[in-house]
Amino acid sequence: MRLPAGLAGFGLIAATALLVPASRAEVQLRCDGTLLEARGQAEQKRPIRDLGLSLGLEAQGPSSDAALASLQGRLAQVRTALQSLEVRELQVSSPSTWTRQDRPGRADAVVANLQVSGRVLPQRLQSLIRSVGALPGVRLAPVTTVADPRDDNSVRRTLLEAAYQDAQRQASEVAAAIGLRQLRPLEVQLDGGEMRPPIMMRAMAAPTPPPFDPNELTPPSDRLSLLARFCAR
Repeated sequence: MRLPAGLAGFGLIAATALLVPASRAEVQLRCDGTLLEARGQAEQKRPIRDLGLSLGLEAQGPSSDAALASLQGRLAQVRTALQSLEVRELQVSSPSTWTRQDRPGRADAVVANLQVSGRVLPQRLQSLIRSVGALPGVRLAPVTTVADPRDDNSVRRTLLEAAYQDAQRQASEVAAAIGLRQLRPLEVQLDGGEMRPPIMMRAMAAPTPPPFDPNELTPPSDRLSLLARFCAR
């Protein structure tokens, strides 16, 4: 059976039986009509609860001991600044060192670096950029927007319902276009819900106002997609 123009994006199979895999077993689905497949999608933006921060810290010296000592001093400054911003879930990686090959005639330098991450309230964004980003050896990475994890289950239920309704609507439109009226659900396969972290924003020190505004950050967005099969008659 050929689809009318504009409906070729949907899977349409005339079938009496369909075998589909399901966790180490095979389930037989019967369709005494026309099998329709439609992919439903849903997305929901969520309020920003926290900002995830990440920064690199670097120092150098003529030897590994000197570079690590300098790095330790800079880390103390960064830690103090972050504590003043009430950063939560503060994590500091172990340091690593490498030798920087300098220009001919000059001694090589040893570079020591580490990574720092944590969570901070959105209203601390400006202070994070200006007070922490301006410290020596600090390289700010993009901040990420983080939603309240306590809402994850309810958001997922909402997305699941919306994605299924989207698939059902598409299948109903196809069925109506080819003269079928009855639509019976056969199977739903989840592609997986994605708790999207967060579209990132580069945080860089600003020499002049206006300040960095957390309300301008892209909010976290969750997405879910599924494949639904229906039997149309």
